[in-house]
Amino acid sequence: MLKRPISADSHITEPPNCYIDYIDPKYKNTAPHMTTMDTIGDVFVIDGLDTPIPMGLVAAAGKDPADITTDGVKFGDLWKSGWDAKYRVADQEKDGIAAEFIYPTVGMMLCNHPDFDYKKACFEAYNRWLQEYCSEAPDRLYGLAQVSMRTPEDGVQELKDAHKMGFKGVMMPGNPAVEDYDSAVYDPVYATAVELDMPLSFHILTGSSDSLAGKVRGPKINGFLSIIRGCQDVMGTFIFGGVFDRFPTLKVVCVEADAGWVPHYMYRMDHAYKRHRYWMKAPPLKRLPSEYFHDNIYVTFQDDWVAFKMKDMCNVRRLMWANDFPHSDSTWPWSQSMLEEHAKDLSEQERNWICHDNVAELYNLSIQ
Repeated sequence: MLKRPISADSHITEPPNCYIDYIDPKYKNTAPHMTTMDTIGDVFVIDGLDTPIPMGLVAAAGKDPADITTDGVKFGDLWKSGWDAKYRVADQEKDGIAAEFIYPTVGMMLCNHPDFDYKKACFEAYNRWLQEYCSEAPDRLYGLAQVSMRTPEDGVQELKDAHKMGFKGVMMPGNPAVEDYDSAVYDPVYATAVELDMPLSFHILTGSSDSLAGKVRGPKINGFLSIIRGCQDVMGTFIFGGVFDRFPTLKVVCVEADAGWVPHYMYRMDHAYKRHRYWMKAPPLKRLPSEYFHDNIYVTFQDDWVAFKMKDMCNVRRLMWANDFPHSDSTWPWSQSMLEEHAKDLSEQERNWICHDNVAELYNLSIQ
């Protein structure tokens, strides 16, 4: 029997009060806030970042592509379920979804903020708001807390705090403040993640190498093809840096970067290691790079039909489907018809793994 899908990557739409009402009073006057700009419409403004976040792309799920725009969109016109959980279950039912794992929207851009003190305060505020949001439908909404990684010590405490708040996992910034993620200074963070069984998620657009604000070669749309690169770089950092040798049961999630590329990436990592590890100074590994990817890294995707075709060339137990609601790239409300087409060559067991069981087992859920 086919099980109802669980979206491994969905989002909220931060409301105007998300940060202002929940942040440390020290940052209340500079907290991210919503305002209206001529022609653009409602936007989120973040102190310290030059580019405001237009609401037009934040909740464009279900729109005709010709109607997706960054201009003139009002917050009140967006899908209410993005910030009001009372409406969320109805939108899940419309898409045939059993549950969702919830990532931020404005919080994705905050990951690139240069001030880690400010970033930490914003993430703490968001986590408080998200905890309340998910509590409205605890068997349907599972939030991923944001952690700042301001210091390794902060990372350990942030994981513990997230666990105490009832979160199943955490969303990491693409770039930590101290060294990089392969450094042994973060070993206490990884030990804590293993101890608490908290997967570490890395989402597109949260690192310095995959920001939409970066310079694009050629037409602007060409930049869309580069946004998965940041996640790939993080995965390589963990693998080539020997993190999984030190923590064999650590679970890392590569989020919204598609999955059809994984077999080629695994091959290329092995090729680099076998052929070039001496002159390029790669540390010795106990296994081939592809084996770590196969066992330790989960990947989420929406309408990447290539991922279904490539299931036998990677690890089908690490592929996790998502609907990305309510973002502009979402498959909502057509997820069922899309899956019927894209997954038609899968066995019932394979489809259940990718669309339900893998994410349920990763986060220890009993949803049927």
